[in-house]
This record gives sequence, structure tokens and C-alpha cells, in this order.
Amino acid sequence: MNHFAHLVLAQPTAESTVGNLLGDFARGVALHPLSPEIRDGLANHRLVDRLTDRDPRVARMKASFSPQRRRFAGIALDIYFDHLLITHWHELEAGSADDAIQSCYQRIDQAQPLMPSARMQQVMASVVEHDWFGSYRDIDSLAHALDRVAGRIRFANRFAGAIEDLLNARQQILDGFMLFFPDLRREVEFAALES
Repeated sequence: MNHFAHLVLAQPTAESTVGNLLGDFARGVALHPLSPEIRDGLANHRLVDRLTDRDPRVARMKASFSPQRRRFAGIALDIYFDHLLITHWHELEAGSADDAIQSCYQRIDQAQPLMPSARMQQVMASVVEHDWFGSYRDIDSLAHALDRVAGRIRFANRFAGAIEDLLNARQQILDGFMLFFPDLRREVEFAALES
């Protein structure tokens, strides 16, 4: 899962917001000085990642990728899952996707002072300023986001153009996601790592 889905599966507090985003920024961050609520959010983030990585439906989605991109299928799916969650919001969650996106942005803004690294603060400020979540509705914007990720990989790769693999398997991925996400939400709620 990527940033938006992690926030949807978090608690609506600044501390939970930081913890549930921190999984992508934890390298080099001392965790012991963080509040218990932030650490619980981080544990929730890691649970979501473990459940996603171990799910056989997600494994089948990854297997649908072309051999040259399969190594990065998990990264592409994480971002695509945000797209699917936003574009199929009314089938998965209550309320409107627009309201959920704005709520996430407000939580990110409120959580900025609690973010333990300058990099996390910068990236999350950019998420809000450039409306990353809203842009995920549009497939061309999503393709651009995926290609930006490919450009940040520190070694030669063939991840660019990953949108092609996603679109080639779009129905299989959509069908799997629509079954997987409600199960994931139930497992997160049952684990209750954030009180």
C-alpha cells in the first residue's frame, strides 16, 4: 500500500498519521524517542505491508507483470492501489473520496511538527501542495508518478513504463484488489495495534 491507503487504515490523529507514513521514511530515524502513539502507527504500517506482501491475490497480481518489471511490481501495485482505492471509493468506504483526501491533507499538515525527519516533512508537504492523491485519479498522472519513482531507483532498471503492465492486467488487478482491500481492513481492525 502507498501513502493514501496507509492513511485510510490509520487512526484520525496526527500521531497515527506520522506513524503510518513513517514506514516509508524510517531508515536512519531513531524510534525510541518517538511517542508510543507514533510507534503504534508505525507498527500498523508494517502490519499492512506484511499482510499485503503475503496475500496470494497480490502475489498473482505481481506475477502478471512482464519479466523485466516484475522485480518492481510491488512498488507499482502500491501506487496503483491508491488509484483503485480513490476511483472505487464508493464501493469500499463511506463518504466521498474528495472528503477523505482533504482529511488526509489536513492530518498531514497538522502532523508536520511531529515528523522526525526533514525528508519526511519535505515529501509530505509536496504530497499536499501538489495534490498527489487527487492526481492519482488520472491514469496519465499515475503513469508519470510511476516513472518518477523509476527515475529515483539508484541502479539501472527497466521499471519505466510500468503503467503498461498495470493496464494489461487491469481487470485482474481490480478484481483482486476489490476482494483484498476489505479483507485487509478487517485484519487491521482485528489486530487493533493502535488503540
